[in-house]
Amino acid sequence: MRKLWLLASFVLLAGQALASHILVPMDEAQKNHLKAYGLTYWVLAQQVEAEWLLNYRGGSFMFKQSQRFENELVIRGVSYEVISDAQALGIKEQIASPEANMDVMKLEVPPKIAVYSPKSKQPWDDAVTLVLTYAEIPYDVIFDDEVMSDALPKYDWLHLHHEDFTGQYGKFYRSYSGYPWYQAQQQEAEELARKYGFKKVSQLKLAVVKRIRDYCAGGGFLFAMCSATDTYDIALAAEGLDICDVVYDGDPYDPAANNKLDFSKTFAFQNFKIELDPFEYEYANIDNQQRERGLTEKNDYFKLFQYSAKWDPVPTMLTQNHVTNIKGFMGQTTGFKKALIKPEVVIMGETKSANEARYIHGTFGKGTWTFYGGHDPEDYQHYVGEEPTDLNLYPTSPGFRLILNNILFPAAKKKKQKT
Repeated sequence: MRKLWLLASFVLLAGQALASHILVPMDEAQKNHLKAYGLTYWVLAQQVEAEWLLNYRGGSFMFKQSQRFENELVIRGVSYEVISDAQALGIKEQIASPEANMDVMKLEVPPKIAVYSPKSKQPWDDAVTLVLTYAEIPYDVIFDDEVMSDALPKYDWLHLHHEDFTGQYGKFYRSYSGYPWYQAQQQEAEELARKYGFKKVSQLKLAVVKRIRDYCAGGGFLFAMCSATDTYDIALAAEGLDICDVVYDGDPYDPAANNKLDFSKTFAFQNFKIELDPFEYEYANIDNQQRERGLTEKNDYFKLFQYSAKWDPVPTMLTQNHVTNIKGFMGQTTGFKKALIKPEVVIMGETKSANEARYIHGTFGKGTWTFYGGHDPEDYQHYVGEEPTDLNLYPTSPGFRLILNNILFPAAKKKKQKT
């Protein structure tokens, strides 16, 4: 019996010694940061928990080792290290030290993702759908029909494509009103508005915005880039006002509209002025225009702020990166004037020389929202009709990493809410 007991003890100890974890580093050692997020999402989809090691080697991921996981890492070209249980425990002890600005965030359930985008082909790409596809993270495309039929509660995370929620078709009238894609977009929007009993597209878009607002209030996670950021708030502030000129809705705008805006309804911005000129390619003075910024592609960078991982886990998660200075990139809405941002909004990235915020975050009800200025992190000035960015050329893109932080964030947030 004694021999059997010793043998059993030896087998148990040997098994413990062989037990191991996979560490996916997210510092400069990682050769494909973007696919590392997709791999972690895939692990969660296998009903296996992962851990996000905030501020440890660029925000690394860790989960139990299996040959199946290693095979998938190799297939996707993601760098990884197999470490023992003892090594994993040592990392956690290092992170737990009060002196270390690090923390461990458990990831449990892969969030269900929706991208708000028209079904018709657009003459520009979208950074979020590009990186989701590249990272192999599944998502559904939804638009006004789905929002108006109350489909949003099915999703944990919603991205607003580069939409114009003011009903002015991107303010492209002066440059592109004669193009077939513009005319098709306008016809589609007008038909949708009539379908839901609205006389104007701006009225339909306001109804969509209010449903998205309610989705966020109920616990949804909202992410927007480029013009979907400021036009979202403009639509809320201008509820009940006509801010569209004849070329967009058939009648003149209210010349006193700027004196009637209600900033108590907005998420991020206040005290702004709407650009009522239908031929001006700007929605409001929220956006720092190119001539105001005084920057070129060579010197356009924004800096990420550092947060306490143990006390401010949400902005810490959203700013995980292997660098703190991010290469800037333009869009119809590029940078948000800091003077027009509400005081309770968290500014997570700024271009100090231009006095603008590039990456901001806030809460609304039980949910959160994040706005990210610019169009494509690896295409400085993307033009209508250009070919989409090939992310195979930018597998370590810090700018695209910020998008993917937002996609994994709801998995951690759910765990946090349960505890």
